[in-house]
Amino acid sequence: MSLVRDVVRRPWRLAAEATALLVAAVVAFPLYWMVLSAVKPAGEIESTDPRPWTSSPSLDSFRRVFGQQEFGRYFVNSLVVAVSVVIASALIAFLAATAVTRFRFRFRTTLLIMFLVAQMVPVEALTIPLFFLMRDVGQLNTLGALILPHIAFSLPFAIWMLRGFVRAVPESLEEAAYLDGASRARFLWQILLPLVLPGLVATSVFSFISAWNDFLFAKSFIISDTSQSTLPLALLVFYKPDEPDWGGVMAASTVMTIPVLVFFVLVQRRLVSGLGGAVKD
Repeated sequence: MSLVRDVVRRPWRLAAEATALLVAAVVAFPLYWMVLSAVKPAGEIESTDPRPWTSSPSLDSFRRVFGQQEFGRYFVNSLVVAVSVVIASALIAFLAATAVTRFRFRFRTTLLIMFLVAQMVPVEALTIPLFFLMRDVGQLNTLGALILPHIAFSLPFAIWMLRGFVRAVPESLEEAAYLDGASRARFLWQILLPLVLPGLVATSVFSFISAWNDFLFAKSFIISDTSQSTLPLALLVFYKPDEPDWGGVMAASTVMTIPVLVFFVLVQRRLVSGLGGAVKD
């Protein structure tokens, strides 16, 4: 009977696997084309008969990218912004999620609803008000003008997601820790934090990608001081309306993608458990 059941299920399993492979291929193809265009000679990129391969790969586009005098500075600026946003948003979100989950206070439900409403507001609608705010506080043309808005936009999602992880930790564990002489601070950092770490990793990935790939805020708030520019703005160096350097654009995009891939590889195990909400009692 089990053999018949397996035979019946096999076509559906093969169909599911084929569908998964097709979806993976569709998702991976733009990345493949980006890398391919980065190593293609200029003549093949501008050809009217594009081919999904190249017979004469070249690193000239990467040489032009790394030959840009400010490219290294742009890379460091992006790294500073992304790391600062990840650390600050994770710390604040962890403390806030703990507060709204473990404590009962007035307007707690209203605060949680505000977190949801904040995620519904499009970023574009707040760019102009944020510009005037950054101007008034003297943060224009500084990395702070990129770090502060990204922290603010990352927090609602991070707090709402971490709230579920904190709630999954039984209160009996907290009471047992207090009975054993642990202070609230010790329970928070030595017991609760390791249990919700998968959730922190998951929220940190979204915060990192959002800050790393940001173009809107960087273009709006970094006006005259190019030394404070980030990698997305570096792409404009290779894009000229009359003669765009597509090889340079694709090579710079490839370089931008590498830190994101490295970050994913480092946190992939905790990311999977974090997205699945895996917190065991």
